Amino acid sequence: MKLSVRRGDTVVVIAGKDRGKRGTVERVDREKGRVVVEGVNLVKRHQKPTANLTQSGIIEKPGSIAVSSVMVVCGRCKEPTRIGHTVLADGRRVRKCIRCGEAFNQS
Repeated sequence: MKLSVRRGDTVVVIAGKDRGKRGTVERVDREKGRVVVEGVNLVKRHQKPTANLTQSGIIEKPGSIAVSSVMVVCGRCKEPTRIGHTVLADGRRVRKCIRCGEAFNQS
C-alpha cells in the first residue's frame, strides 16, 4: 500500500473519538495501512512483571489508527493538507504541501 504519511510527521486526527488531536507519527504499518500516533487512541493493557520489564499492572500505550483517519500538518502553513509530489532540479522526488507548495523532508 502506498502511503504519504511517514514516521516523524505531525498529523491531525480527522475521524474517530480523538478527532482534532495532533501528534507525531511513531510507527507506520504499510501492509495494514495503519499508523501509531503519539498520545492518540490510548489503550489499556495488562502487563505481568518480567525480568527485563520493571513496570507491571495496567499500562496505557498508543494503539494504531487507520491512515485514512489522519492528515499531515504542513510545517509552514500549520494546516492539515493533502500531500503532492514534485521533482527538484537535482532529480530528487519530494513530498509537498498542496496548500502552500512547501516541500517536506528536503534532507
